[in-house]
Formats: sequence, C-alpha cells, structure tokens
Amino acid sequence: MAFDGLFMMAMTQELRRLTGGRISKIQQPNTQELLFTVRAGRTNHRLLISIHPSYSRIHLTDEPVDTPSQPPTFCMFLRKHLEGGIITGIRQTGSDRIITLTVRGRDEIGDDTVRELHVEVMGRHSNLILTDPERNLILDSLKHLPPSVNSYRTVLPGQPYVPAPPQDKLDPVEASDGEIEEILGGADTAGSIFRRIGGFSPLHAEELLFRTSGMAPADKLAAYRSYIEDFRKGGAQPTLCEAGGKVYFSANPLHHLGGETRDYPSLSALLDKVFHAKAERDRVKQQAGDLERWLTNEIQKLKNKMIKLQDEQDQAGKLDRHQLFGELVTANLYRIQKGDSSLEAANYYDEDGATVTIPLDSRLTPAENAQRYYSKYNKAKHALVKIAEQLIKTEEDIGYFESLLQQVIQGSAADIEEIRDELAEQGFMKARRLKKKKKDTRPVPDAFVSSSGVPISVGKNNKQNDYLTFKLAKRSEIWLHTKDIPGSHVVIHSDSPDDETIREAASLAAYFSKARESASVPVDYTEVRHVKKPNGSKPGFVIYFEQKTTFADPDEDLVKKLRK
Repeated sequence: MAFDGLFMMAMTQELRRLTGGRISKIQQPNTQELLFTVRAGRTNHRLLISIHPSYSRIHLTDEPVDTPSQPPTFCMFLRKHLEGGIITGIRQTGSDRIITLTVRGRDEIGDDTVRELHVEVMGRHSNLILTDPERNLILDSLKHLPPSVNSYRTVLPGQPYVPAPPQDKLDPVEASDGEIEEILGGADTAGSIFRRIGGFSPLHAEELLFRTSGMAPADKLAAYRSYIEDFRKGGAQPTLCEAGGKVYFSANPLHHLGGETRDYPSLSALLDKVFHAKAERDRVKQQAGDLERWLTNEIQKLKNKMIKLQDEQDQAGKLDRHQLFGELVTANLYRIQKGDSSLEAANYYDEDGATVTIPLDSRLTPAENAQRYYSKYNKAKHALVKIAEQLIKTEEDIGYFESLLQQVIQGSAADIEEIRDELAEQGFMKARRLKKKKKDTRPVPDAFVSSSGVPISVGKNNKQNDYLTFKLAKRSEIWLHTKDIPGSHVVIHSDSPDDETIREAASLAAYFSKARESASVPVDYTEVRHVKKPNGSKPGFVIYFEQKTTFADPDEDLVKKLRK
C-alpha cells in the first residue's frame, strides 16, 4: 500500500471540490474516525478522516458508517467550532502526508472566526488537530501528546501549534532539473530515490525506477516531471493491484508489479475498496470484541460438553450388559454365597455357551447383587433418554451460537447491539444499561435493489431475520437462505421475480453467510408462505419446504452495486 506524500498530493486535488462548501454535519463513529457532511456544488459530500494506526486516511466516501446516538466530547467540540462553517481552502504541507482545511465561520456572539483543521496521515503517528491560526494556538486534538511522549512538540489544548517535523529531502515539485538528473542518474535502487526526494514511498520509487530504466538522462527527467505532474493533477488513473498475495494502490498505474489490476473512477472510490471492509471490521471489533470472545468461549464449552455427553452415552450404552448380568446372577443365586466377589456363569444367550465372569459386591447378598445390576440397567436406560435430549439441545446451542458469531463477524455496530439484546432476552447475558432509551426498537434489515429494479431485503441478525420473514415480507414473496449453512434471511419483494433478480438475491444470501469466502454456494429459495417457525425455537431458526436450490458466488462488488 502507499498512502504517501505523492498520493496525498493527488488526494488534495480531489478534495478541492469541497472548497466553498458548508460543513452541515459532523459525526464521530469511534475514537479514531470523523465523518464530515459538506454541502458543495448542490451535492452532499461525506468526508471521512481516520487516524487509525493501520488505516489512517482522508477521502470522500459513499459507504455507510454507523455513528453512536451519543456523540463523543471531541465531536461536540468540533461541532461548536466548525458546523455551519465554509471551507475556504484545502492545502498540502509541502510533500508531507498532511492536509489542512481552512474553515471560516462565526462564534457564539456572531463574530467571524477562522479555524484550521490539520489532518496528519502518518500511520501510528496520525492525528487531527484543530487550531486558531490567528493566535497559532491548538484548540484541541483527537490525540493528545504531552512533552513526556513527544519531545519535539506538545499537542495539547492551549499550546502553540508546531507542525510535524519536516523531512530533510528535496521537494518533488520544486527540486531543480540538475538535482533530479543527478539522483536519477545514479539511482539503481528504490532507496536511492525515496531517501532523497520527499513524498516518495518505496512503491512509487520502484515504479519511477521501472519507468525510467534504460532511458537517456534528458528522457529520465521528462518522465519524472510527467510522473509528478500526474499526481499534481489528481492522478492519471486510480489503480488497485494485487501481486504476490498483497494489495497495492496508487493514483497512477503500477506497471512494475505486473499483477492483476483494477481501475477506479476516483481516489476516494479506490480507498473505499481498499479500506472500508477492513475498517468496518475493526470498528465492530472495538465494540464487539468482548461479545466475540464470549461467543467463542461458549461454543468451546458446548463442544466440550458434547464430548462428555458422548462419553456418558457410550457408558450408558452398556445397559444390555447390566441386564444380562442381572439375569445370570438371578439364575445362579443358589451358587452364590455372601462374600463372593465374582461369579463364573454360562451365558445362555451365547450360541456356544461361553462363560462370563460377573463382578459381585462381597458386602451384598446374592439377591441384592442381582438387584444392583437391574438398578444399573434401569438407571442407564433413563440416562440414555436424557443424554439423547441433552445432545440434541447442545448441538442446537452450538449451531445457534455459531450463527451469532458469524453475525458478529459480518455485522455492523447497530447489528451488534441487537445481538446483545437478543442474548439478554434469551437469558444468556445481562442486559446493558443504556444512557438513552431507543425511540424505535423495530429492526431495520439492509435494503438492496436488483438490476431489474426489484427491492431485496437482507436480515443481518436474528432479530432482523425474524422481523423480515414473518412481519415485513408478504406471503407470496420469495425467501432465500444458504442451504445448511448459517446465514441471513433474504427476501425478494416480488411474487414473480426474473431470473437475474433471483441470481443476485442468491449472491447476497451467499455473501451474508458463513460461506462468504467460498464459491458456488448452494442457496435454497421458496415462497415466504412455506417458511415456518417451530414453537419455542430460538430467534432466527425456521423450517421451510417446497424449495428449489441454486448456486451462487459471493460478490462484494455486486453487494455495493445493489445496496440502496
């Protein structure tokens, strides 16, 4: 990957469409991300800023992002200073991975104010800092850095704003022809370039080296200037490349990798593809890490219980032996004396008349020893019935928790809360105390539209599944689910969908299931009227009949395309 200074140069150009736009809304999905809604050019743009150590970035996004009902303190602070303000400038600091947004607004008493939002995209050193440029004062930051943590600069409210330390490298745009020719003339490795010219990561240095290989000095300089100019203009072609099992991206084509490439219409669309799923999974993990661990532990406990029950079943399965011993002891009472520890008796059930050795309790009378074996027989017979019931219930519980675990892994933050509620209602967990009660507790399944314009709904957890199948869907509509695989309920809101809609809905069912990473996933479909919920069954569990089966491949791009 390469969110380096050159990529930031191209991104700065793409974001300049926000200049003159009004910040209408600020949201904070989690401790490391901000989402700004900017009204510019009669269109609402959503600007995502992340200081995540692995997924730090800034770009426009079309992907859905769940935000908490109670905004964090920093979000409220930014709303106070920036909401309603006009973005008057967007600039990059030199060739560094720093973008500054200048925002003009008004304070509480109506006076004009100017604020600068510095977005530092630097991996684990990333930060978001709001300053008053007139006083060069830090108002607040997403990450505070006291002197004990950073000796170069202090990032705390009320402290002077000191930019991140500059790199001792040439500016890729302002460097003279002679300087560039001298570097390219002696460059035999990527390190020769990115160690001396600012903005370059090893990836883009390798690409430049590949493009200029074998050229004359004058041609190398021209190729360099053309390469940099493409970044300055916003990128020649946003590209994603998969090579050697790794994913790389750039604002320009990556010829040196020689892998499978895909082009995107914008840098923001490219970054959505690269980061959204990973970042969304990370968001959910932050909020649901404890729930995922709890479910994993419960599944392991239940699997251990299954092993124990199967051992008990094997032991109880010896009831025929207990019955035989009881009958043989009864038939040979006249041969047994109190105090005997065993009995050698012919097994009259054996065709060859083989003898068996029957252990006896020397403290019991012969009749009591016989009764002891009959008691063991009756006890084992009843135990087998109970064990069989426990095995069925334990197997059902494992399936239930595994389906919940799959929903947690694939769900959003809102889905996680509904899963917690479900577990609390089922008595498995204590209900969480919420500061603010939800106004509308009705589940909201994900909405999609097929290529033919037919609405499709997908339940992302058991509450949504039950609501979708038994309340939202009409009896004549088409219901889909992966065959014998935990997954979402999917409903096509039509009683006669075309083949393409069924194919797309089946792909959605395969994608939102445990078989997401598989291919040619079997998906059953039938009318909603043929789907039933047994009395007393757990949430999300159904039986169905008169189904047909099709095979579908999970397709993330199709999911994005069909999402409403």
